[in-house]
Amino acid sequence: MQKTVEADVLQALNEDIGSGDITGQLISSSVQGVAQLHARQAALVCGKPWVNEVLRQVSPELEITWWVEEGSYQAKPCVWAELKGPLTAMLTAERSALNFLQTLSAVATKTHHYVQCLNGTATKLLDTRKTLPGLRMAQKYAVRCGGGFNHRIGLYDEYLIKENHIVALGGLETAIEAALKHSIKKPIVVEVQNIEQFKIAQSFDVTRIMLDNFTDDMVVQALALNQIQHFPLEVSGNINEERLKKLAQMGVDFVSVGDLTKSISAIDLSLLVVSYDI
Repeated sequence: MQKTVEADVLQALNEDIGSGDITGQLISSSVQGVAQLHARQAALVCGKPWVNEVLRQVSPELEITWWVEEGSYQAKPCVWAELKGPLTAMLTAERSALNFLQTLSAVATKTHHYVQCLNGTATKLLDTRKTLPGLRMAQKYAVRCGGGFNHRIGLYDEYLIKENHIVALGGLETAIEAALKHSIKKPIVVEVQNIEQFKIAQSFDVTRIMLDNFTDDMVVQALALNQIQHFPLEVSGNINEERLKKLAQMGVDFVSVGDLTKSISAIDLSLLVVSYDI
């Protein structure tokens, strides 16, 4: 994870600073300042490692004191941290640090709200690969921080046989057989669109069956068919908080939600200088 954080930050700073912060250069490097990091809304804190790394890479003289814990839910607006050090370096680091924090806290907060819908049940909330390019590992970390679980990380660590794979391989049976015979041995998840496909998937030694865009009635049918030979069942498509509660009460094992990472609204954060010394 540390290597991921370092690489993410290096890319962000190269993107933002380029050949140099020309506005920041107007301020003397000798000016020391103190700034506070304010959250203007309730949120689950996520992204501190990225903020810390931004400050480290910009200037080893920057110091941060956190007043909130990673993974803690702050129920009202408050000050999350205080920064001290060279003011010009602080302002150079500001946007990159806030970009990571506002985005990852948004993912973690949304995940946290969805997870609350599963309280008292055994259903687990999964993310998807619908992440921002370059921030896959960071966003999946944020999902875990919010209480969710990661689906496959990428295309390399799990087979996920979807509708287009089934078409390209000439049928569901052929697609599953190809994965079972493939030299790379990884978990096999099969996405099915209807009850007939579900029955076919049940006849193979697969890891999990995903019920994609199933109606509630179809989910009930699948659960009934699954009583004899139990496969872990995942539901995806058209998931909101109300339906999530209903699916959990039905007893599905997993629910995957793309909105955790693709439909987020950044947490409202700001860094305000409170004092400086020339």
